[in-house]
Amino acid sequence: MRRVNESSASEFLLLGLPIQPEQQGIFFSLFLIMYLTTVLGNLLIILLIKLDSRLHTPMYFFLSHLAFIDVSFSSVTAPKMLMNMLTQSQSILYAECISQVYFFLLFGSLDSLLLTAMAYDRYVAICHPLHYTTIMSQGLCVLLVVACWVLSFFNGLLHTLLLARLFFCGDNIVPHFFCDLSALLKLSSSDTTVNELVILTTGTMVIILPFIGILASYGRIGATILRSPSIKGICKALSTCGSHLSVVSLYYGAIIALYFVPSSSNTNDKDVIVSVMYTLGTPMLNPFIYSLRNKEIKGALRNIYGKGILSA
Repeated sequence: MRRVNESSASEFLLLGLPIQPEQQGIFFSLFLIMYLTTVLGNLLIILLIKLDSRLHTPMYFFLSHLAFIDVSFSSVTAPKMLMNMLTQSQSILYAECISQVYFFLLFGSLDSLLLTAMAYDRYVAICHPLHYTTIMSQGLCVLLVVACWVLSFFNGLLHTLLLARLFFCGDNIVPHFFCDLSALLKLSSSDTTVNELVILTTGTMVIILPFIGILASYGRIGATILRSPSIKGICKALSTCGSHLSVVSLYYGAIIALYFVPSSSNTNDKDVIVSVMYTLGTPMLNPFIYSLRNKEIKGALRNIYGKGILSA
Protein backbone atom coordinates (compact mmCIF):
# COMPACT_ATOMS: atom_id res chain seq x y z
CA MET A 1 0.00 0.00 0.00
CA ARG A 2 1.01 3.64 -0.24
CA ARG A 3 3.64 4.65 2.29
CA VAL A 4 3.13 7.80 4.34
CA ASN A 5 5.17 10.63 2.86
CA GLU A 6 4.63 14.24 3.77
CA SER A 7 5.85 15.39 0.35
CA SER A 8 3.28 13.30 -1.47
CA ALA A 9 0.07 15.00 -2.59
CA SER A 10 -2.85 14.84 -0.15
CA GLU A 11 -5.27 16.18 -2.73
CA PHE A 12 -5.58 16.82 -6.47
CA LEU A 13 -7.03 19.69 -8.46
CA LEU A 14 -9.46 18.76 -11.22
CA LEU A 15 -9.36 21.25 -14.08
CA GLY A 16 -12.87 20.21 -15.10
CA LEU A 17 -14.46 20.81 -18.49
CA PRO A 18 -13.04 23.11 -21.19
CA ILE A 19 -15.83 25.68 -20.92
CA GLN A 20 -15.85 29.40 -20.22
CA PRO A 21 -16.74 30.61 -16.68
CA GLU A 22 -19.81 32.47 -17.95
CA GLN A 23 -21.10 29.19 -19.44
CA GLN A 24 -20.82 27.23 -16.19
CA GLY A 25 -24.48 27.74 -15.26
CA ILE A 26 -25.80 26.53 -18.61
CA PHE A 27 -23.62 23.42 -18.65
CA PHE A 28 -24.34 22.71 -14.98
CA SER A 29 -28.08 22.65 -15.75
CA LEU A 30 -27.52 20.51 -18.85
CA PHE A 31 -25.39 17.92 -17.06
CA LEU A 32 -27.72 17.86 -14.05
CA ILE A 33 -30.66 17.09 -16.36
CA MET A 34 -28.61 14.41 -18.13
CA TYR A 35 -27.63 12.79 -14.82
CA LEU A 36 -31.17 12.84 -13.40
CA THR A 37 -32.50 11.43 -16.68
CA THR A 38 -29.90 8.65 -16.48
CA VAL A 39 -30.86 7.74 -12.93
CA LEU A 40 -34.63 7.92 -13.42
CA GLY A 41 -34.61 6.22 -16.82
CA ASN A 42 -32.51 3.27 -15.73
CA LEU A 43 -34.37 2.87 -12.43
CA LEU A 44 -37.61 2.80 -14.43
CA ILE A 45 -36.22 -0.02 -16.58
CA ILE A 46 -35.28 -1.98 -13.44
CA LEU A 47 -38.74 -1.37 -11.94
CA LEU A 48 -40.57 -2.48 -15.08
CA ILE A 49 -38.54 -5.69 -15.30
CA LYS A 50 -39.14 -6.37 -11.62
CA LEU A 51 -42.91 -5.82 -11.75
CA ASP A 52 -43.82 -7.41 -15.10
CA SER A 53 -43.56 -11.21 -15.05
CA ARG A 54 -43.42 -11.29 -18.87
CA LEU A 55 -39.99 -9.65 -18.63
CA HIS A 56 -38.54 -12.34 -16.37
CA THR A 57 -36.37 -13.75 -19.15
CA PRO A 58 -32.57 -13.95 -19.60
CA MET A 59 -32.49 -10.92 -21.91
CA TYR A 60 -34.21 -8.66 -19.38
CA PHE A 61 -32.29 -10.20 -16.49
CA PHE A 62 -29.11 -8.93 -18.14
CA LEU A 63 -30.77 -5.64 -19.04
CA SER A 64 -31.74 -4.96 -15.42
CA HIS A 65 -28.10 -5.43 -14.39
CA LEU A 66 -26.95 -3.18 -17.24
CA ALA A 67 -29.36 -0.47 -16.06
CA PHE A 68 -27.99 -0.71 -12.51
CA ILE A 69 -24.42 -0.51 -13.83
CA ASP A 70 -25.27 2.56 -15.93
CA VAL A 71 -26.65 4.38 -12.88
CA SER A 72 -23.60 3.43 -10.84
CA PHE A 73 -21.13 4.31 -13.60
CA SER A 74 -22.59 7.82 -14.03
CA SER A 75 -22.71 8.29 -10.25
CA VAL A 76 -18.95 7.73 -9.97
CA THR A 77 -18.11 10.97 -11.79
CA ALA A 78 -21.23 13.12 -12.30
CA PRO A 79 -22.02 14.18 -8.67
CA LYS A 80 -18.44 15.32 -8.02
CA MET A 81 -18.30 17.14 -11.34
CA LEU A 82 -21.61 18.90 -10.65
CA MET A 83 -20.54 19.80 -7.11
CA ASN A 84 -17.29 21.30 -8.35
CA MET A 85 -19.14 23.31 -11.01
CA LEU A 86 -21.63 24.57 -8.43
CA THR A 87 -19.08 25.52 -5.76
CA GLN A 88 -16.32 26.60 -8.19
CA SER A 89 -14.03 24.21 -6.34
CA GLN A 90 -11.47 22.00 -8.07
CA SER A 91 -10.07 19.96 -5.19
CA ILE A 92 -10.54 16.27 -4.53
CA LEU A 93 -8.88 14.42 -1.65
CA TYR A 94 -6.34 11.72 -2.40
CA ALA A 95 -8.56 8.98 -0.89
CA GLU A 96 -11.59 10.19 -2.87
CA CYS A 97 -9.53 10.23 -6.05
CA ILE A 98 -8.28 6.67 -5.54
CA SER A 99 -11.84 5.51 -4.77
CA GLN A 100 -13.13 7.21 -7.91
CA VAL A 101 -10.52 5.39 -10.01
CA TYR A 102 -11.54 2.05 -8.50
CA PHE A 103 -15.27 2.41 -9.05
CA PHE A 104 -14.78 3.90 -12.52
CA LEU A 105 -12.75 0.84 -13.54
CA LEU A 106 -15.15 -1.54 -11.80
CA PHE A 107 -18.30 -0.33 -13.55
CA GLY A 108 -16.53 0.38 -16.84
CA SER A 109 -15.29 -3.22 -16.96
CA LEU A 110 -18.73 -4.50 -15.94
CA ASP A 111 -20.31 -2.64 -18.85
CA SER A 112 -18.00 -4.28 -21.35
CA LEU A 113 -18.30 -7.80 -19.94
CA LEU A 114 -22.07 -7.66 -19.48
CA LEU A 115 -22.59 -6.46 -23.05
CA THR A 116 -20.63 -9.53 -24.13
CA ALA A 117 -22.89 -11.81 -22.07
CA MET A 118 -25.91 -10.14 -23.66
CA ALA A 119 -24.40 -10.70 -27.13
CA TYR A 120 -24.08 -14.42 -26.33
CA ASP A 121 -27.72 -14.44 -25.21
CA ARG A 122 -28.77 -12.88 -28.55
CA TYR A 123 -26.61 -15.41 -30.43
CA VAL A 124 -28.35 -18.32 -28.73
CA ALA A 125 -31.78 -16.74 -29.32
CA ILE A 126 -31.19 -16.37 -33.08
CA CYS A 127 -28.95 -19.35 -33.89
CA HIS A 128 -30.38 -21.95 -31.48
CA PRO A 129 -33.99 -20.87 -30.84
CA LEU A 130 -35.28 -24.37 -30.09
CA HIS A 131 -32.68 -24.87 -27.34
CA TYR A 132 -32.74 -21.30 -26.02
CA THR A 133 -34.50 -21.99 -22.72
CA THR A 134 -32.28 -25.02 -22.10
CA ILE A 135 -29.00 -23.26 -22.84
CA MET A 136 -29.81 -19.91 -21.22
CA SER A 137 -30.94 -21.39 -17.93
CA GLN A 138 -31.29 -19.30 -14.80
CA GLY A 139 -28.14 -20.89 -13.41
CA LEU A 140 -26.06 -19.91 -16.46
CA CYS A 141 -27.40 -16.35 -16.43
CA VAL A 142 -26.50 -15.93 -12.76
CA LEU A 143 -23.08 -17.50 -13.38
CA LEU A 144 -22.35 -15.09 -16.24
CA VAL A 145 -23.31 -12.05 -14.16
CA VAL A 146 -21.27 -13.26 -11.16
CA ALA A 147 -18.28 -13.87 -13.44
CA CYS A 148 -18.60 -10.31 -14.79
CA TRP A 149 -18.64 -8.90 -11.25
CA VAL A 150 -15.69 -10.99 -10.06
CA LEU A 151 -13.49 -10.16 -13.05
CA SER A 152 -14.37 -6.47 -12.82
CA PHE A 153 -13.76 -6.42 -9.07
CA PHE A 154 -10.25 -7.82 -9.43
CA ASN A 155 -9.50 -5.60 -12.43
CA GLY A 156 -10.42 -2.46 -10.50
CA LEU A 157 -8.65 -3.65 -7.35
CA LEU A 158 -5.42 -4.48 -9.20
CA HIS A 159 -5.18 -1.05 -10.83
CA THR A 160 -6.09 0.71 -7.58
CA LEU A 161 -3.46 -1.11 -5.51
CA LEU A 162 -0.79 -0.39 -8.12
CA LEU A 163 -1.86 3.26 -8.20
CA ALA A 164 -1.83 3.53 -4.39
CA ARG A 165 1.88 2.58 -4.24
CA LEU A 166 2.88 5.57 -6.40
CA PHE A 167 4.01 8.97 -5.14
CA PHE A 168 2.81 12.36 -6.36
CA CYS A 169 5.42 14.86 -5.21
CA GLY A 170 5.19 17.47 -7.93
CA ASP A 171 2.28 18.66 -10.03
CA ASN A 172 -1.14 17.72 -8.61
CA ILE A 173 -3.32 19.24 -11.35
CA VAL A 174 -5.42 16.65 -13.20
CA PRO A 175 -6.50 17.96 -16.66
CA HIS A 176 -9.87 16.23 -16.43
CA PHE A 177 -13.23 16.42 -14.64
CA PHE A 178 -12.57 13.19 -12.74
CA CYS A 179 -9.56 11.17 -11.57
CA ASP A 180 -8.61 9.49 -14.82
CA LEU A 181 -6.06 6.68 -14.34
CA SER A 182 -3.87 7.62 -17.31
CA ALA A 183 -3.80 11.29 -16.25
CA LEU A 184 -2.74 10.33 -12.72
CA LEU A 185 0.07 8.12 -14.00
CA LYS A 186 1.49 11.09 -15.94
CA LEU A 187 1.57 13.12 -12.71
CA SER A 188 3.33 10.46 -10.63
CA SER A 189 6.97 10.89 -9.67
CA SER A 190 7.33 7.08 -9.38
CA ASP A 191 8.13 4.51 -12.05
CA THR A 192 4.81 3.60 -13.73
CA THR A 193 6.11 0.86 -16.04
CA VAL A 194 4.26 -1.89 -14.16
CA ASN A 195 1.03 0.15 -14.14
CA GLU A 196 1.20 0.70 -17.89
CA LEU A 197 1.92 -2.97 -18.54
CA VAL A 198 -1.07 -4.00 -16.42
CA ILE A 199 -3.29 -1.47 -18.23
CA LEU A 200 -2.28 -3.01 -21.55
CA THR A 201 -2.87 -6.56 -20.30
CA THR A 202 -6.16 -6.04 -18.51
CA GLY A 203 -7.40 -3.69 -21.24
CA THR A 204 -7.03 -6.59 -23.66
CA MET A 205 -8.97 -8.86 -21.29
CA VAL A 206 -11.89 -6.58 -20.41
CA ILE A 207 -12.21 -4.44 -23.56
CA ILE A 208 -10.64 -5.97 -26.66
CA LEU A 209 -11.47 -9.66 -26.08
CA PRO A 210 -15.11 -8.92 -25.14
CA PHE A 211 -15.41 -6.72 -28.24
CA ILE A 212 -14.07 -9.57 -30.38
CA GLY A 213 -16.58 -11.88 -28.68
CA ILE A 214 -19.43 -9.51 -29.54
CA LEU A 215 -18.27 -9.28 -33.16
CA ALA A 216 -18.04 -13.08 -33.33
CA SER A 217 -21.58 -13.45 -31.94
CA TYR A 218 -23.02 -11.04 -34.50
CA GLY A 219 -20.98 -12.68 -37.23
CA ARG A 220 -22.64 -16.00 -36.42
CA ILE A 221 -26.04 -14.29 -36.25
CA GLY A 222 -25.48 -12.71 -39.67
CA ALA A 223 -24.36 -16.04 -41.13
CA THR A 224 -27.46 -17.76 -39.74
CA ILE A 225 -29.76 -15.14 -41.28
CA LEU A 226 -28.01 -15.31 -44.66
CA ARG A 227 -28.36 -19.08 -44.84
CA SER A 228 -32.12 -18.68 -45.11
CA PRO A 229 -32.75 -15.02 -45.92
CA SER A 230 -36.30 -13.75 -45.55
CA ILE A 231 -37.97 -10.50 -44.65
CA LYS A 232 -39.53 -12.12 -41.58
CA GLY A 233 -36.19 -13.51 -40.40
CA ILE A 234 -34.40 -10.21 -40.89
CA CYS A 235 -37.15 -8.30 -39.05
CA LYS A 236 -37.02 -10.79 -36.19
CA ALA A 237 -33.23 -10.46 -35.92
CA LEU A 238 -33.42 -6.67 -35.95
CA SER A 239 -36.15 -6.74 -33.30
CA THR A 240 -34.13 -9.15 -31.16
CA CYS A 241 -30.70 -7.58 -31.56
CA GLY A 242 -31.31 -3.96 -32.62
CA SER A 243 -31.33 -2.39 -29.16
CA HIS A 244 -28.28 -4.30 -27.95
CA LEU A 245 -26.38 -3.51 -31.13
CA SER A 246 -27.18 0.20 -30.72
CA VAL A 247 -25.92 0.19 -27.13
CA VAL A 248 -22.75 -1.68 -28.14
CA SER A 249 -22.13 0.86 -30.92
CA LEU A 250 -22.44 3.77 -28.47
CA TYR A 251 -20.24 2.14 -25.83
CA TYR A 252 -17.40 0.98 -28.05
CA GLY A 253 -17.72 3.99 -30.35
CA ALA A 254 -16.87 6.24 -27.40
CA ILE A 255 -13.96 4.01 -26.37
CA ILE A 256 -12.55 3.98 -29.92
CA ALA A 257 -12.89 7.78 -30.15
CA LEU A 258 -11.24 8.19 -26.75
CA TYR A 259 -8.32 5.79 -26.99
CA PHE A 260 -7.74 4.86 -30.64
CA VAL A 261 -8.52 7.94 -32.75
CA PRO A 262 -5.52 10.30 -32.99
CA SER A 263 -6.01 14.02 -32.60
CA SER A 264 -3.68 16.63 -34.06
CA SER A 265 -4.59 19.40 -31.60
CA ASN A 266 -6.53 19.99 -28.39
CA THR A 267 -6.06 16.31 -27.56
CA ASN A 268 -6.94 16.77 -23.91
CA ASP A 269 -10.08 18.80 -24.69
CA LYS A 270 -11.19 16.06 -27.10
CA ASP A 271 -10.60 13.39 -24.46
CA VAL A 272 -12.58 15.32 -21.85
CA ILE A 273 -15.53 15.92 -24.20
CA VAL A 274 -15.64 12.29 -25.31
CA SER A 275 -15.40 11.20 -21.66
CA VAL A 276 -18.52 13.23 -20.89
CA MET A 277 -20.40 11.36 -23.61
CA TYR A 278 -18.93 8.08 -22.36
CA THR A 279 -19.84 8.60 -18.70
CA LEU A 280 -23.08 10.56 -19.03
CA GLY A 281 -24.39 10.41 -22.58
CA THR A 282 -24.32 6.67 -23.21
CA PRO A 283 -25.90 5.64 -19.85
CA MET A 284 -28.61 8.26 -20.39
CA LEU A 285 -29.44 7.03 -23.90
CA ASN A 286 -29.55 3.31 -23.06
CA PRO A 287 -33.04 3.35 -21.44
CA PHE A 288 -34.44 5.29 -24.42
CA ILE A 289 -32.89 2.84 -26.87
CA TYR A 290 -34.39 -0.17 -25.09
CA SER A 291 -37.79 1.42 -24.47
CA LEU A 292 -38.29 3.00 -27.89
CA ARG A 293 -37.15 -0.05 -29.87
CA ASN A 294 -38.66 -2.70 -27.64
CA LYS A 295 -42.36 -3.57 -27.78
CA GLU A 296 -42.22 -5.61 -24.57
CA ILE A 297 -40.77 -2.73 -22.56
CA LYS A 298 -43.36 -0.33 -23.98
CA GLY A 299 -46.08 -2.90 -23.23
CA ALA A 300 -44.89 -3.23 -19.63
CA LEU A 301 -44.87 0.54 -19.28
CA ARG A 302 -48.44 0.81 -20.60
CA ASN A 303 -49.49 -2.03 -18.29
CA ILE A 304 -48.03 -0.37 -15.18
CA TYR A 305 -49.42 3.02 -16.22
CA GLY A 306 -52.88 1.48 -16.80
CA LYS A 307 -52.85 -0.15 -13.38
CA GLY A 308 -51.87 3.15 -11.83
CA ILE A 309 -54.81 4.93 -13.45
CA LEU A 310 -57.27 2.20 -12.43
CA SER A 311 -56.04 2.13 -8.83
CA ALA A 312 -56.41 5.90 -8.66
